[in-house]
Amino acid sequence: MAIFLIAYGFFGAYITGPLKHAGFSWKRIIQHLTLTTEGVYGQILGVSSTFIYMFILFGAFLAVTGMSAVFNDISMALAGGARGGPAKVSVLASGLMGGISGSASANVVTTGAFTIPLMRKLGYKDYFASSVEAAASTGGQIMPPVMGSAAFIIADSLGIKFFEVIKAALLPAILYYVSLWIMIDLRARKEKISGLPKEALPKLKEVIVSRGHLLIPLFGIIFMLVSGYNAMRAAVIGIVLSVVCSFFRKDTWIKPLALLKAMESGALSALSVAAACAVIGILIGMVSLTGAILAMGAAILKLSGGMLALTLILTMMTATILGMGLPTTACYVLTSTIAAPAIVQLGVPPLAAHLFVFYYGILSAITPPVATAAYTAAGLSGANPNRTGFSAVRLAATGFIIPFMFVYSPELLLPAGLSVLLIIRVICTSLIGVFALSLAIEGYYERHLNLFERVACAAAAILLIDSGIVTDCIGIGIVAVVWAGQRFYTKKMAAA
Repeated sequence: MAIFLIAYGFFGAYITGPLKHAGFSWKRIIQHLTLTTEGVYGQILGVSSTFIYMFILFGAFLAVTGMSAVFNDISMALAGGARGGPAKVSVLASGLMGGISGSASANVVTTGAFTIPLMRKLGYKDYFASSVEAAASTGGQIMPPVMGSAAFIIADSLGIKFFEVIKAALLPAILYYVSLWIMIDLRARKEKISGLPKEALPKLKEVIVSRGHLLIPLFGIIFMLVSGYNAMRAAVIGIVLSVVCSFFRKDTWIKPLALLKAMESGALSALSVAAACAVIGILIGMVSLTGAILAMGAAILKLSGGMLALTLILTMMTATILGMGLPTTACYVLTSTIAAPAIVQLGVPPLAAHLFVFYYGILSAITPPVATAAYTAAGLSGANPNRTGFSAVRLAATGFIIPFMFVYSPELLLPAGLSVLLIIRVICTSLIGVFALSLAIEGYYERHLNLFERVACAAAAILLIDSGIVTDCIGIGIVAVVWAGQRFYTKKMAAA
C-alpha cells in the first residue's frame, strides 16, 4: 500500500476523478516523507519508540514471570466449572491477557494453546473452539488499559488525557465480553455442554496465595495510569515491580537468563511495531501531501448524502478493509487518518469517531478473507480458517454493533458530568440490548426460538442502540415478552 501511494503521489496528474492532483516530483515526495512530521519520522514512530516500546517491554517482563499461567488458572477457577466452562475460561483469560497484550494473534497463541484443547475435549467443534479464542483475543485489543498500545496514540492524537481514553473505552469493552459470554452460554445450553469436573479445577485461594503476588505490577501500573502518572514513568515502575515481586517466592524468581530473554523478546517485538509504524508514516505522509484525506472524506459524505447512519456504515466498511492484516497500533493510525474525518464532519465527537474506526479496524482480525487472528486460532485446532473466521464474526456480532451504540448514545463513553442514575440506565439498557442480539443470533434460550421471536429480538436490539426513552421502553418490552414466553415453556415442560 505504501508503494502504491508513493506511485499515486508521482502519477496523480494522470488520474481522473476526485483523487486527481497535480503530481509531485521524487525530490518533493522524499523531502515530505523524511523531513516533516507527516512522514516516516512523525508522531506515530515517536510514540512507538517511547510509550509503546516501554509497554511492550513491560509485557515481556510479565511473560517471563508466568503471568499468562496465572490468568489461565484464575479463569479456570472462576469459570471452568460453569456451563461450557473452557469456552468461558477462554473469554476471561483472553480478556485479562489482552488488556496488556499488543497483538490479537499473540494473545491467541498464549491462551489458545491451553483453552482450545479443553474446548475440544468437552465436545465443541474444532472451528467453534478456535472462533471463541479468536473473538476473545481480538477483544483484548479494545480492553483498557493498554488497548494494544493504541490508547497512547489516541490520547496523543486528540490531545486529551490518557485516563479519558481508557474511561471511554471501558464500558464498550465490557459489553463486548459480556456478549461473548452470553453467546457461549447459549451455545452450551443448546448443545448440552457442561463444565469441567470440580476436581480438575485449580482452587482460586491456592492460586492467589502461591502466585497472586505476580498480579501486583499489573494493578500497580493501572493505578498509576488512572492516577495521572506519566505513561513512561508508569511503565518503568511496572517493569521494576515485576522483577521485585517475582522475588516474593522462590519458585517465581526471575533468573538472570530469563531477565535477558525478557529484554530480547521486548526489543524484537518492538521492532515489528516500529517498522509497521514507519510504513504507516509513509501512508499518512502521502495522503496528506496529495490531499487524499479530504478527497476520501468528501467521497464518503457524497455517497451517504450527509446521512449519519449511512456515513457510519460506509466508514465501518472502509475501516474494516484498511485494518486487515495490520498490527493494532498501525491499524488505528491508518483507519483514524483516512476513515474518521468523514464522521467527525457530521458532528460526532472526535473521541467517539476515533474509537468507532478503531473498533472496526481491530475486528478485521476476525473478518474473512484476511482474519489473521482466526487463521492463527485455526492453526491450533486444525480447523478450516475461513469457517473459523465466519464463526468468530457471528460470535462477535455485538462488537460490530457497539460502535453504533456509543455514537448514538454517547453516555456509553462515560463523559464528564453524567449522573449516576443515567449511567445505571445506560448500562442496563445496553446489557438488555446485548442479550437481545445474542438471542436473535443464536436462536436458543430455554428452547429454540421461532423466526418471529428471533426477528423481534433483533428489532429490540436495534431499538436499544438509541438511548431514547421511547425506543428503550419498546425494546425492553419486546425482550421481556420473548423471555416470558421461554420461561413459560420451561415451566410447562417441567409440569408435564
